[in-house]
Amino acid sequence: MIDNTITTLETAKKLGLLEEEFEKIKIILGRIPNFTELSIFSVMWSEHCSYKNSITWLKKLPKDSPRMLAKAGEENAGLVDIGDGLACSFKIESHNHPSALEPYQGAATGVGGINRDIFTMGARPIALLNSLRFGNLKLDKTKWLIKGVVKGIGDYGNAFGIPTVGGEVYFDDCYNVNPLVNAFSAGIVAIGKTASATSYGVGNPVFIVGSATGKDGIHGAAFASKDISEDSVNDLPAVQVGDPFQEKLLLEATLEIIGKGSVIGIQDMGAAGIICSTSEMSAKGEHGMDIWLDKVPTRQANMKPFEILLSESQERMLIVVEKGKEKEIQAIFDKWDLNCAQIGVVTDTKRLHFYMNNELAADVPAIDLVLGGGAPVYQREYTEPAYYKEFKKFDLNSIDTTQDYKAIASFLLKQPNIASKRWIYEQYDSMVGTANTNTNSPSDASIVNVKGTDKSIVITVDCNSRYVNADPEEGCAIAVAEAARNIVCSGGEPVAITNCLNFGNPYNPEVYWQFVGAIKGMKKACEKFSTPVTGGNVSFYNQSSYEGPVFPTPTIGMLGLMDDPTNRMTMNFKKEGDLIYLIGESKNDISSSEYLYGYLGIKASTSPFFDLDKEFDVQNTVAEIIKKKLIASAHDISEGGLFVTLAESAMASKLGFEITTDKNFRKDAYLFGEAQSRVVVSISAEMQTEFEKILQDRNTPFSKLGSVVACDFIIDGEKFSNTNESALAYNNVLHELLEQ
Repeated sequence: MIDNTITTLETAKKLGLLEEEFEKIKIILGRIPNFTELSIFSVMWSEHCSYKNSITWLKKLPKDSPRMLAKAGEENAGLVDIGDGLACSFKIESHNHPSALEPYQGAATGVGGINRDIFTMGARPIALLNSLRFGNLKLDKTKWLIKGVVKGIGDYGNAFGIPTVGGEVYFDDCYNVNPLVNAFSAGIVAIGKTASATSYGVGNPVFIVGSATGKDGIHGAAFASKDISEDSVNDLPAVQVGDPFQEKLLLEATLEIIGKGSVIGIQDMGAAGIICSTSEMSAKGEHGMDIWLDKVPTRQANMKPFEILLSESQERMLIVVEKGKEKEIQAIFDKWDLNCAQIGVVTDTKRLHFYMNNELAADVPAIDLVLGGGAPVYQREYTEPAYYKEFKKFDLNSIDTTQDYKAIASFLLKQPNIASKRWIYEQYDSMVGTANTNTNSPSDASIVNVKGTDKSIVITVDCNSRYVNADPEEGCAIAVAEAARNIVCSGGEPVAITNCLNFGNPYNPEVYWQFVGAIKGMKKACEKFSTPVTGGNVSFYNQSSYEGPVFPTPTIGMLGLMDDPTNRMTMNFKKEGDLIYLIGESKNDISSSEYLYGYLGIKASTSPFFDLDKEFDVQNTVAEIIKKKLIASAHDISEGGLFVTLAESAMASKLGFEITTDKNFRKDAYLFGEAQSRVVVSISAEMQTEFEKILQDRNTPFSKLGSVVACDFIIDGEKFSNTNESALAYNNVLHELLEQ
């Protein structure tokens, strides 16, 4: 064997393996692994690839529906039937650790990687979203991170030619060291024209296509499975480098070769590179492979076997094709000016044999490397943290009601978590590569036309991590509910979700308690809304050795469907004189609100009021009145409460509002509380009678707030602000903070 390196327990620990894992590897192989083999196990058994600390709980999530074509874990991405012989493939994944060290390339390669997951399914990507978390904007490091991440996302997506149509951005001190960068992509494919991540057929050739392999990203999966520390800068080689123009060529070549019908299986080389693709495809197809590493096109000379195997160089695919079709695949990739090299063959051994210059470098069983095979599975202990009981002690009555409400309103519109993200989204091309005409209209979710049809996909990413930190189960259920509410308020029907589960170190029992609670909340909410989980990823170790874990952030990416384009609903008020209504119940609740957390500086409180059954009723009611064409606008109440919702609906059309508060509630709770399951709608006066009758017949709580006016925000007869003044602050604050 070419690699005669003697490995020890110390070697294993340096590669991130536990002692019991090293012993298990020796049993599997029947001998001590060499360094190449140990490196293989270290990346494939990392949390990033094996989900060893999370799979027990992930299996509890709902995965079935009549629309489901590929269940979670079966393929590179989820696949859902959207009718008319078409399917939507969609997924969200994290690129947190790379972005913390090298924000531009970390974010850019996150976009590249998620798109490859989509087009390896045979689907053409049509839309991108992102969910971003950063620390305090007054810190120079935060400014550096956000500028690099946003430019990386924009440059890659714009050059690749897929529109970025929406997303979310949050700021909190808990993300000062470890930002979160979650990328979402959705694509469309004809049913029956998809490809699978599998391998079978003894003698079938194995090709690597796309970019050459370099030393970037080596041990990237293992790097993503440990805490950020002061020494993490030494892991910079684990950060990949992307090339969107190369990816565009790879997209076209890949879809062309899939369209030929001669592809047995195909998989993106993301985390763990060649070893991940060869092992997962072989395990799924219950076959093996002989791979000749010296035939892999490389960017550097004299690369070692483990470097070639573990490299996470971008824009690469592993493809297994029918024997005899070698010239066909070669011709297609030659046409697109891409590397295309046969590096192996499929065998019936169920083992992976890696050769370098005809010498065996590694010999490992495919099934023992992967999730669902021999990879370890752990059930971690979890403990309710002390802070949870303290948060439960929050007393609304301890907050003085004699507040300066105008000052609060002004403060909220200038908060980075609420203010316009124009500085960010103007760097993204939302129209590139598409004739879509709906994307840029202001709505709670992004709406993207499916070309050649009247239907649109309705997509969103949502998670208020402050709510999840306050109560993981309720907070995660709220994240699912808000995603569904945003889709319903935009005229769509929620269909399915993908998730990106960002947490701290799973070996910390309090962090794991947060993870378990979030899964429980996601499960009950997804079951209520009939939105099964199609896949996603788990990102643990989002913490530093000196600042602790980030807030638990289970980002929900939800797919909705709109079959009738006339159901398209926007959030902006339409004209003066329209009536404004609140659907849902107001509550004396300011828990975890921007008002309480930011303005009053009180960090310890429960999650806001939430009732899953009431949420379901409100959403069904909103869906009905949209279909009956009774309302002119719909906007859900979230961060900043009722006031911010009204202000956003008004500013979007340069209009104003005049409302009267309900004296049965505290004024601060009524205006700024973030109790869930509420939607603000506007209607023309002639629709009032029919509108109210439907809500009465459905027993859905509602109240008339006031009306749309020319340009002022008027509350209880008092002018709070001028629309133009508010819009100026709302739109410019992020730019001003970043340029300070």
